[in-house]
Amino acid sequence: MIERIKDIARKAGQIMMDATRPKIMEKSGHANFCTETDEKIQAFLIEELQKVVPEASFLGEEDGQDVFTSKMSKGYCFVIDPIDGTSNFIYGYRPSLVSIALLSDGKPYMAVVFDPYDDMMFSAVSGEGAYLNTERIYSSDAPLKDSLVVFGTAPYYTELRERTFDIAQKLMPLCVDLRRSGTAVWDFCCVAMGSCNMYFELKIQLWDYAAAALIAEEAGCVVTDTDGNTLSYKGPTSVVCRARGVKELPGCFT
Repeated sequence: MIERIKDIARKAGQIMMDATRPKIMEKSGHANFCTETDEKIQAFLIEELQKVVPEASFLGEEDGQDVFTSKMSKGYCFVIDPIDGTSNFIYGYRPSLVSIALLSDGKPYMAVVFDPYDDMMFSAVSGEGAYLNTERIYSSDAPLKDSLVVFGTAPYYTELRERTFDIAQKLMPLCVDLRRSGTAVWDFCCVAMGSCNMYFELKIQLWDYAAAALIAEEAGCVVTDTDGNTLSYKGPTSVVCRARGVKELPGCFT
């Protein structure tokens, strides 16, 4: 099944690569954009993934399909983000990725994340490890002081801006340096493959973490909210993703 999902993700990525000057629409929240390409890819994903798991329900960022319902906590549910990093996509600032998660009874079961710009296919099945293309990946065992930290600014939620940068300021002397990519999915995957050792953001949506959090956990990461609680996989949350070398949450989150 996961090979079929990978093939669909690759084709969705090609739609992204082929797009030129997409129409841009604004949604609620600061700098929250959608393009006609987001909508086109989401429609493609739903059509093709239905063929893989006909009984599955769908939750996606676009077209008003973005509310988790009680029905989605039973059986199979695909959680999709057609373009994670839409602002990056609009401005030609990489990366932007296709994200597909399959939940089983409300728990992450399969995950596929595809970066079409660099042909990077991340995948995981619960209990079977995480992979980049055909190679198994593991998070780094380096301590925080020898690592990069990546963070998201939760840009749609301006009330979280001050606390976000306060945490970032406190983390700065504890690590090598900070990075900001513009896509939560990529940030998770960077921790999963050992490029950095921590990612945090104060509010992301289910489609931002459903696939990538499973990939990170299967690579040995610990993924929680900022209070150290397990993610619910039912809606928005804060998130901290720690590599194997970061044993505890730094005190700057309290």
